[in-house]
Amino acid sequence: MKNIFIIAFLITGLHLSAQTSQKIYDIIDAVSAERIKNDIKTLADFGTRHTLSDTVSNTRGIGAARRWIKSEFDKISNDCSNCLEVFYQSDLVEKGRNQRIVHDVMVVNVVAIQRGTKFPNRFIIMSGDIDSRVSSPTDFTSDSPGANDNASGMAGTIEAARVLSKHKFESSIIYVGLSGEEQGLFGGQGLAAYAKNKGWGIVGILNNDMIGNIKGVDGVIDNRTFRIFSEPVPPTETERQRRARRFYGGEVDGISRQIARYVHKTTKTYMPEMNPMMIYRLDRFGRGGHHRPFNDAGFAGVRIMEAHENYTQQHQDIRTENAIEYGDTFEHVNFDYAKKLTAVNAINLASIASGPPAPKNVKIGGIVQPSAKFRWDKVEGASGYKIYWRDTTSPTWDHSRHVGDVSEHTLEGIVIDNFFFGVASVGKDGFESPVVFPNATFRD
Repeated sequence: MKNIFIIAFLITGLHLSAQTSQKIYDIIDAVSAERIKNDIKTLADFGTRHTLSDTVSNTRGIGAARRWIKSEFDKISNDCSNCLEVFYQSDLVEKGRNQRIVHDVMVVNVVAIQRGTKFPNRFIIMSGDIDSRVSSPTDFTSDSPGANDNASGMAGTIEAARVLSKHKFESSIIYVGLSGEEQGLFGGQGLAAYAKNKGWGIVGILNNDMIGNIKGVDGVIDNRTFRIFSEPVPPTETERQRRARRFYGGEVDGISRQIARYVHKTTKTYMPEMNPMMIYRLDRFGRGGHHRPFNDAGFAGVRIMEAHENYTQQHQDIRTENAIEYGDTFEHVNFDYAKKLTAVNAINLASIASGPPAPKNVKIGGIVQPSAKFRWDKVEGASGYKIYWRDTTSPTWDHSRHVGDVSEHTLEGIVIDNFFFGVASVGKDGFESPVVFPNATFRD
């Protein structure tokens, strides 16, 4: 009789696994390059979306652009029986805040929340930037189509909302167009502060900034590789945590780095043709993006973007010099590639929102012992837990063991000195939380 129950359990598990996989593949298949193309064209045709540009016109400027974005979120919500909460979130940025703010401006974000069925205050966010610019960051009147930077990321965010709004998830997903990026990351700062004030439980933000270019300024053409930028540890860590890292490790295991590893793993599982590159840096050398304000506030966040940039098409006046066409215009965008990176976002949003919260208070033991030991607090929604480990020089979690619905476990014969470890929660359908690096030690 016992064997019958075991066989029945395994069959049920396989069935759930197949359902889970099919849901993810259906999401990938639903992403449309044509819709992304049309949305990029619409955004580029507003002429300029500079943060300081016209807000009154219905056809030109950032005001027209954000109203159109809100109207698209509203349409998506209407199609899913009002499943999205759509609103503007705004903050006044006064003249002189920095050299790029030459007059007072309301920095307005467009937010759409798809509430989770079980954890409505637990959020995973996908963002794109609304604004654009030319060579001078204070030129808010010249044509600045911003087709790749960043109509591509904004269009991808709208498309992800279209696709994922057809499904239900246990946790909430936020789709947002952030403003003020080119003027100093003001939109991200405003929304991060808003989230803090509202007490949102943010799992992380996937910031999409330029997801449509496949031909680099170095001549490389690549339509499968993309970069995931993540900082090593949060800037909000305490001095005690910093000192502990000297002895226990974790220099590359902050909460943002775990989101990056999650994206890498999910992509390689369901889109093996893609080549995700984890970049161990907050952003490109000396540059910034809209995940940074969330990192500054203590939230996890990564930047997802193309692997090969073309600087002649970024932050440039539209012109031709020495047979080189400068400017971020529509014809330079590869829509099939933007579709792929949109799908990367969509399946990671879906996986995180379908999974349980991460385990709490993960502790590790086993100092000068032949086995590694773990303890953690169980969380609602988890049907089991998985311990991950990797060589200390490996960028990815390469080994794992599902240990069941327990709050402690010992990995026999695995010496704690030689690996890094983490624990993830597993839901009944097999979806997992991001891995949690141990935040404390214990001795028996």
